[in-house]
Amino acid sequence: MSNAEPMTRARPPARRRLKVTLLDAVLIVAAVAFVAYLVYRVNAYLVYHWDWGRLLQYFFYYDPDQDQWVANLLIEGLLITARTSLWAMVFASIFGLVMGLCRVSHVALFRMIARGYVEFVRNMPPVPFLFILFFFVGNQLLKPLELTELAQAAPPYVQDVIVLLFGELNLLRNFSAAVIALALYEGAYITEIVRAGLLSIERGQWEAGDSLGLSRTSQLRYVILPQAVQRIAPPLANQFIQLIKDSALVSLISIQELTFMGNEIAVSTTRFFETWLIVAAMYFGVCYGLARLFARMERRMNRGRM
Repeated sequence: MSNAEPMTRARPPARRRLKVTLLDAVLIVAAVAFVAYLVYRVNAYLVYHWDWGRLLQYFFYYDPDQDQWVANLLIEGLLITARTSLWAMVFASIFGLVMGLCRVSHVALFRMIARGYVEFVRNMPPVPFLFILFFFVGNQLLKPLELTELAQAAPPYVQDVIVLLFGELNLLRNFSAAVIALALYEGAYITEIVRAGLLSIERGQWEAGDSLGLSRTSQLRYVILPQAVQRIAPPLANQFIQLIKDSALVSLISIQELTFMGNEIAVSTTRFFETWLIVAAMYFGVCYGLARLFARMERRMNRGRM
């Protein structure tokens, strides 16, 4: 019989207990007092009759023709926001990856083009940039393609797919122009995220690729990019959340997303406070939910690297 001691299982890390310090208590009391004071000021000095019931119908309404409940303006606006943000993030990621690779390229022309693009976008206010891109892309580039006409000439099942992915057919050109404009704006920030991720890889990884006889393209594909993707995933997730909030800007170019619908409801019902509080809560719910999801994914990625 062996005298070796039996192996003991490693204990899982103990959960950290929540400790409330005196400073925490003071801050909590101050926050509660501020909210109470704010409620007092609203009730005492703001002459306003709150009416939340009128806005419930703008989530869903019953359609007797279809004999079912269907989405109304707020839900439709949220869906358009989701479509715009998703497609803009896809194209912004592709464009940012290409420009990020150009930023670290050995070719001086590629570096100059990528840097000029980044500096132009990052030093331009978003609203003029979106207006310029929207009218240029929509009127000069997409209008000759006749996207709406091509979609309307497609078979019915193809039209259903297009509506599901991109929205109404008659607004397809405007939607495409808004997505491209938003993607180009966000792509500049993703470019810098990609560049920082590539430069964070240790020089020894490049040297290891050289020792194996790999070309620079093969080094990027098999050695550098897989490591860089893990490092840039968290900031990319944060940028996606930022893009959802920035998508409210496309309401200025008549894209009927959540902010546009909220403004229409506020004007038509004169329920400005209730409408914008609901719109803000919807944005918060989406962004906070994604933040929690991305945080869980990041923890799993970190456990996988241990």
